Amino acid sequence: MTHHFTNRLVNLLLLVISSSTLNFMLNSCENKKEVHIGQFNFQSDIGFPKLEGSASFDSISGEYHLAGAGENIWFDKDEFQFISQKITGDFILTARIKFIGEGENEHRKIGIMVREELFGGAAHVSAVVHGDGLAALQFRPHTNSNTEEVRSELSAPNIIRLERQGQKFTFSMAVEGEAMQSIGLDESDLSQELYLGLFVCSHDKGVLEEAVFDNVRLSIPAPNDFVPYKDYIGSHIEILDLESGKRNIIFSSPKSLQAPNWSPDGQLLYYNCEGKIYALNLADYSSKEIDTGLAQNNNNDHVLSFDGQLLGISDHTEDPNDASLIYTLPAAGGTPERLTNEGPSYLHGFSPDKQFAVFTGGRNNAAQLDLYKIELQTKEEIQLTDTPGLDDGSEYSADGQFIYFCSTRTGTMQVYRMNADGSEQTQLTFDEFNDWFPHVSPDGSQLVFISYPQEIAADDHPFYKRVAIRTMPAKGGTPTVIAYLYGGQGSMNVFNWSPDGKKIAFVSNTVIE
Repeated sequence: MTHHFTNRLVNLLLLVISSSTLNFMLNSCENKKEVHIGQFNFQSDIGFPKLEGSASFDSISGEYHLAGAGENIWFDKDEFQFISQKITGDFILTARIKFIGEGENEHRKIGIMVREELFGGAAHVSAVVHGDGLAALQFRPHTNSNTEEVRSELSAPNIIRLERQGQKFTFSMAVEGEAMQSIGLDESDLSQELYLGLFVCSHDKGVLEEAVFDNVRLSIPAPNDFVPYKDYIGSHIEILDLESGKRNIIFSSPKSLQAPNWSPDGQLLYYNCEGKIYALNLADYSSKEIDTGLAQNNNNDHVLSFDGQLLGISDHTEDPNDASLIYTLPAAGGTPERLTNEGPSYLHGFSPDKQFAVFTGGRNNAAQLDLYKIELQTKEEIQLTDTPGLDDGSEYSADGQFIYFCSTRTGTMQVYRMNADGSEQTQLTFDEFNDWFPHVSPDGSQLVFISYPQEIAADDHPFYKRVAIRTMPAKGGTPTVIAYLYGGQGSMNVFNWSPDGKKIAFVSNTVIE
């Protein structure tokens, strides 16, 4: 009697516990490995694929190598290799992706995913690129429901981004060098806490496919109620190698770091933080405050002379109306000498011979900001532009022949070049983006600048936006995207080329606890 009762009880329990719950229990107990693979701390073969996958991280190259099998990520269950971390709330995860080899199945998959649990039937949202180039936002709305998708018209992107804003998910993508395109899921029932990471699936249970992810950047965006220029989030100072396209985070802080400016000897990056100027030693990544004397409220318009001996700063301390004024001092620090008597004045460059400085100034009309150059010895100001709106970001070429700048005179912010005396002002960019702060390479051949999307006002360059760094020939041509980032104001307001012209420095942003 007791024996039969026990058997009946077991059978009832098995009926109550669904197959999905058993699957979850098995995966939770046996398949999730707590690891340290770059920024990710879980490794999982989701859904028990026939062949075991693997994952590794190369701290030198910044590459994640994944190998994964698995029948598919589709219908009501999945099989694939996944590295992840737990995350709550909004996020932006961007990566450059590449399959290794030709592959066995055109439907093999690579991408970024968030999922509620680490078992095969869990609800998820995924930015997916197939072996044949198909790109889609795929999602399983609920546990064990069928997978759905929104397809993109773009084929074979190798730059992908998945982000969450509330209950909205967006898959943005690009063929490297081009602007991003986006598709989205406006409403989702996924929980706030999710597993976020990178995945690969062979679409063939008997095959392991390999893939590489690099330039992997997780940004926790600023909260919706943050107040610009009052509230700030954390910063990464990054260096981008222009030949390989690889990015390297060299210094991070929960504070707002802005405008890295490379010293001509290649040893230091000058940047500003909380009104102070600092020098970051590139040999050991130690940071030292520069003595700027009475100037204790510096903004991000600071530059070094071409010989590296003179530091120019833009500071608000002395002006009774809190306007920016320009000062010069030795690059190693010292007593600042006031250069402009009137504000606002925002410094952007020295002439190669240190005879002049060029800056953005408001003089005769507060609503109009024009470009000026000022003679360092006599402090005589010479107006270079006079157009309605905003002219900004003036910078000399290394030969002293040209000044590059940006202007809203056409209705959008575009890049221009003029002769050093202000003549022959020539537009160089012509697309829908708002292009700010052109910086000319040491050899004078290339420009880099930061581009805001067209929904941002032409005369505004705010913090914490999805922006791109682009490059083009200094004489004009078609711009190419070289970095996709969450940043904007303070990312690269000042000259940021390495002395050899092979790298640039910039700031990206994220909440850092």
